[in-house]
Amino acid sequence: MSLSLPQGMQINAPILPGFESILTLPALELVAKLHRQFEPTRQALLAKRVERVKELDGGAKLDFLAETAHIRNGDWKVAPIPQALHCRRVEITGPVDAKMVINAFNSGADSYMTDFEDSNSPLWTNQIQGQINLGQAIRRTLTLEQNGKTYKLNDKIATLQVRPRGWHLDEKHVTIDGQRVSGGIFDFALFLFHNAKEQIARGAGPFFYLPKMESHLEARLWNDIFVAAQKEIGLPQGTVKATVLIETINAAFEMDEILYELREHSAGLNAGRWDYIFSCIKKFKVDRDFCLADRAKVTMTSPFMRAYALLLLQTCHKRGAPAMGGMSALIPIKNDPEKNAVAMAGIIADKKRDATDGYDGGWVAHPGLVEPAMKEFVAVLGDRPNQFDKQRPDVSVTAADLTNFQPETPITEFGLRMNINVGIHYLGAWLAGNGCVPIHNLMEDAATAEISRSQVWQWIRSPKGVLEDGRKVTADLVRSLVPEELAKIKAGGFEGKFDRAAEIFTTMSTQDAFEEFLTLPLYEEI
Repeated sequence: MSLSLPQGMQINAPILPGFESILTLPALELVAKLHRQFEPTRQALLAKRVERVKELDGGAKLDFLAETAHIRNGDWKVAPIPQALHCRRVEITGPVDAKMVINAFNSGADSYMTDFEDSNSPLWTNQIQGQINLGQAIRRTLTLEQNGKTYKLNDKIATLQVRPRGWHLDEKHVTIDGQRVSGGIFDFALFLFHNAKEQIARGAGPFFYLPKMESHLEARLWNDIFVAAQKEIGLPQGTVKATVLIETINAAFEMDEILYELREHSAGLNAGRWDYIFSCIKKFKVDRDFCLADRAKVTMTSPFMRAYALLLLQTCHKRGAPAMGGMSALIPIKNDPEKNAVAMAGIIADKKRDATDGYDGGWVAHPGLVEPAMKEFVAVLGDRPNQFDKQRPDVSVTAADLTNFQPETPITEFGLRMNINVGIHYLGAWLAGNGCVPIHNLMEDAATAEISRSQVWQWIRSPKGVLEDGRKVTADLVRSLVPEELAKIKAGGFEGKFDRAAEIFTTMSTQDAFEEFLTLPLYEEI
């Protein structure tokens, strides 16, 4: 099937039946217009990231910005939050396949963040079919027949929020004037063009989640895109609302500034904990004093994570913005009541802590967790939709608190093996088109896979990367364990390209150069 394309645009991918409903000329013209206007800024900001990496690798310290002190000290608030985003006690998240979309909308959660990014393998078909699925769901026409079961939407469904891809990701199948388009602009523009007015007519609106930001200048770019896109399709300014995932340690030092840049379009901040841990490892990877314990030991009660969570909460409520808790990776365990009880206790403790601290809501990754999570927030909030009034003047977080990286021990052979196993298993599934994978009773996405491979890379290089039995973690040790963990995965009967995944994991965790995101080289293979 051939499409009418804007001048200078090429699509190097199959146009399957139905795709033409998304890839319309007016929608693609919006993509092209935003690309031409904002791609130079995106590239300049990505170059700034590279410079910052060099500075941190050279020993520079992270601190709050002197030049924006007036914003942190200023008396301002974000624009009023729309009614549809007042109550977000439980938000469910997952990829954009039809079954997930229907189950998430029907889950009983207040809000559903549908994910074109970390829990979605960005196959061309996944991206475009995801847009089709969301358009049909908004219009209540999405149904699915699968394994003799019919899936359809309930009368009452969750409020939709959409996560486009981060600034570092391209859409390689679409070029404009010979240059790849930003994955984030592509996802955002297509969704906004086709659905914003329909959503408004139904009492909600175009609401987004923005990932992987590293500075307030990156938030400013999103804000400028919102302004331009709203003008282009005839929406009042401020109609678009966006929650920013604070999932890089750089952004944790600029939370006030990020809210300020997006103040007309802000729907708050979210504590994106897994990517945040990955970011800490990545940013301090060559610091000889930095080393974190087994992934399972690094929790929201670890000093640096606790400081980050409380600062985010205080910052949001000071500015009249929602503060959203992150996601525990635990999921229900169907065939083992004892393990299930432990998992559920972990979920409950996580949500109880967030609610008691003052958070307005938190994330879950499975419909079976909505009810227990909701119970913990209702126990604290009662019939109030949020806790904006909980200002937390008692919280005082310094740069030293945000960089108090504990615990450093234990590092165990079990933890090392688990990182290798999860990394290979997830990469193999991702290469096969699945970006959200239950592994060892945890819901893994790109963020947790990033922790696995970056932690192995860092343990090899850190003088503190020593197992509790005294053995140093080395590239040779990792290479010796990879075949054993690969065999375990294959014996489990899982679907994925695991031999290739093992090659990639081994290379990325043992090579001298550190790859900024594992999804960048992987994307070239799918």
